Amino acid sequence: MSYVNAIIENTKTKNPAQPEFHQTVEEILNSIKPVLEDNEKLIQQKIVERLVEPERQIIFRVPWVDDKGEIQINTGYRVQFNSAIGPYKGGLRFHPTVNLGVMKFLGFEQTFKNALTGLPIGGAKGGSDFDPKGKSDVEIMNFCKSFMTELYRHIGQFVDVPAGDIGVGGREIGYLYGQYKRIANSFEAGTLTGKGLSYGGSLVRTEATGYGLLYFVNEMLKYHGHSLEGKTAVINGSGNVAMYTCKKAIEMGVKVLAMSDSDGYIYDEEGIDFNTIHQIKEVQRKRISEYKKYHPNAVYEENKENKCIWDIKCDIAFPCALQNDIGLEEAQKLIDNGCIAIGEGANMPTTNEAIELLINNNVLLAPAKAANAGGVATSALEMSQNSSRMSWSFEKVDNLLKDIMVNIFNDSKNAAEKYGHKGNYVVGANIAAFLKVSDAMMAQGCV
Repeated sequence: MSYVNAIIENTKTKNPAQPEFHQTVEEILNSIKPVLEDNEKLIQQKIVERLVEPERQIIFRVPWVDDKGEIQINTGYRVQFNSAIGPYKGGLRFHPTVNLGVMKFLGFEQTFKNALTGLPIGGAKGGSDFDPKGKSDVEIMNFCKSFMTELYRHIGQFVDVPAGDIGVGGREIGYLYGQYKRIANSFEAGTLTGKGLSYGGSLVRTEATGYGLLYFVNEMLKYHGHSLEGKTAVINGSGNVAMYTCKKAIEMGVKVLAMSDSDGYIYDEEGIDFNTIHQIKEVQRKRISEYKKYHPNAVYEENKENKCIWDIKCDIAFPCALQNDIGLEEAQKLIDNGCIAIGEGANMPTTNEAIELLINNNVLLAPAKAANAGGVATSALEMSQNSSRMSWSFEKVDNLLKDIMVNIFNDSKNAAEKYGHKGNYVVGANIAAFLKVSDAMMAQGCV
């Protein structure tokens, strides 16, 4: 058994029933084999063995009171994965699918994603199996206060800086920060990112992941002789990442044909109207089926086993919902429909088998850890503004975001080409990130 395969199998044995974590470890470690072959010292120092082991895993009870006065109990998590290049940094996810394995998968991915930004931030992830859907503002506030009452002792602007993720938007960050400030008795704005503009937030942070995704995909398409202008796209999801992927795609000349939520998807042959979808999902917090009330010619389809959003023919697919959204069957549909590129807005939305199929069929794939790094990059820019007691203009932050995403693309492209995988940005991104993290770990000794 090879060195890498032995680590993968050992990781699976030590972390049973955590398929998402196994999947990301397998994908990344198989990508970095050429680097390990070039540098025996990495093996001697057991860098990879240390990389796959989180520095700290925190699990805690979150009791809270609902509107009926009944006590509810959820589980909270924070996995602080790697701090070699900076304080832990990564979002909080509130969703019923959250468990320790999901948190470890996200934290491991985050370590590599954050390294790609070129900014001094390590990797972490956290959250809870709490479901915000259908909860009142008071219930969400009660939960957030209870969650932060435990989490506060594990975070800080020089220790661990959480942000938002699925189920955690501006409202939740506000409640979380309010409780942190109250307990800590200190206005440490850099302890949480994704804050409101009135208390230390950054312009562009709301839009950053979606905008950054388009900036990366645009560079990738240009390098391969394509243009975004005039292309059609399908976006799976309608949360923050999907929303601003839609907005920026339209601004860059793409016709967005469809978007979805957990109930179904809406297809508009004339192109999704961003103002309508934003009003429904972000302002009214209603289901995507409401779109038909404003655009009667649009088609709404409920989620069914034999029907999915990837049945729709498009040039570019943007999976912006949950992990493993595109398996072999969905990948084959995209190939058969002539899809030329996929931009991963969600974390690990494509299975390893589907990635291989897509790349072998010359579909350009912008991998999540590179393509959706704009959100965490702008969070780090928010941290910089907090440290300097400054607020930068929208234009300045957006230009910095563009530069970061262009640099991430170039680093991924160059690493792929150097190690014999030209055009494979999955391998390129993994190698570029690993080189940065491993260099820092080597320099700091056995810690």
